[in-house]
This record gives sequence, structure tokens and C-alpha cells, in this order.
Amino acid sequence: MRVLFVGDVVASPGRKAVVKLVPDIIREKNIDYVIANAENVSHGRGVTQDDLAEMQEAGVNYFTSGDHLFWQRGTENIIDTLPIIRPANYPKRVPGTGHKLLTVGNKGTLLLINLIGRTFLNERLDDPFTKADEILSQYESSNPDYIIVDFHAESSSEKHALGFYLDGRVNAVVGSHTHVPTCDARVFPNGTLYVSDIGMTGNIDSVLGVKKEIILELYLTGLNQRFEWEYSGRNAFRSVILDLNQSKIERLDLEI
Repeated sequence: MRVLFVGDVVASPGRKAVVKLVPDIIREKNIDYVIANAENVSHGRGVTQDDLAEMQEAGVNYFTSGDHLFWQRGTENIIDTLPIIRPANYPKRVPGTGHKLLTVGNKGTLLLINLIGRTFLNERLDDPFTKADEILSQYESSNPDYIIVDFHAESSSEKHALGFYLDGRVNAVVGSHTHVPTCDARVFPNGTLYVSDIGMTGNIDSVLGVKKEIILELYLTGLNQRFEWEYSGRNAFRSVILDLNQSKIERLDLEI
């Protein structure tokens, strides 16, 4: 099975890139399933039902997220109706679920897991390593054909550690959150596909999606600034293609 995993989609520039490019990628690269991290898809923070639907129409099948998921008012009330999972190691009282068993046509079942790191994020979180153990144990009887983990984390060392921890137990561990694509796509010794960060799908004439002038003022003065997203300039599409049967991972980075 060939899965296209799209990095953090940021605001309308990111959605624009998805809508323009995903249909052709599906056809040209023989993609069976498309996943995208959507925690920043609506106005740069959080999600809305309409914005997810727009990307579904372009061919995205399901979504992962991260620490910005609940920024849009009312998301907690509708999350169970949306095609998206939240980080599984959030406290149990947080709405939504952090894992989903998906059926991919005649290709089999895919267990999608979303975890969030603890290093540098200052979140009140459960341990992502033992949470991964719990989830895998929960699905032992279901015996999913494929397992993919989106690890939404700041620290590349924490991401590497989880990759090694899950090596041979899941098909792929892909990193998200930093908005910076890494060039370390690899196959771990026991067969797990890995990349530290897929990167940002959004405006690249910016600082991680934010107007560069605002970030420069922040660093030059040390004073807090109100973020505004950049909507003019070039848009990047950052992704990886996971060939789960052939145990191959390749980056696919495009600009529009």
C-alpha cells in the first residue's frame, strides 16, 4: 500500500497547495491513501469542518493533528464527527480519540496513531512511549495490516528515540510540528520507515507561515508581537510517500 502523508497544512496557502497538487499526485504516484496533519489548517490555528471537507474533496482521506487542534471555538463539541484524530497521550478527559482503525479499500486495514512529544512543549501530557505500547496492545486482536504513527514533537532526539522504540512494531513513524522538512528519511534496522519532520505545507516566503516582518520585529525588540499569516508569495507542498509493502520512504517536495 502506498500512502501519501502531507506535512502540517497551514492556513489557506496550505489548503491551496493541497487542492492543486494532491489529485495529480494520487494519479501519477499510484497513491492508495492520503493523510495530512491539519492542526493549523484554519486561519493558521485549529480546524473547521468546512476546511477539512475542502481537502477531502481534493483526495485527502484522513487527518492527524497536534497542540493547536482545539484553537477554533467549538471544536471540542464536534471533534467526534470529524475525520481527524488528536494526540493520544492527551488526558483521557480531552474530547476525541488518538487512534483510528481505517479500512483502505481492498488494501487492508490501517491503524493510524497520533502522539505528541513532551520535550520543550510544556504540555501536561502522558508519556508517548508507554501510550504507544497501550494502543498497540489494544489492537493486538484486530491485527491491523499496517500501522502509521504521526509523532507531533519539537525535539528531533525525542522523535528518533520513539522511532527506535517502535522499530519493527509499526510500519512508519513520521514527525510533524516544527514546519521544517528534514532530509533524514530512512528505514530503521527492523523495517520501520522514519522521517523526523515532513515539514510545512504552506507559504514559504514567511517564517514558518507567519509574516517575516513580524518575526523580525520580535527578535529585534524582544517584544511580543501579534502573529499574522503570510498569504502572498510562494507556497510549498511538503510530504512523504510511504510504500508500506516495499518498506520504502521518499520525500515529495513541490512549490506552486
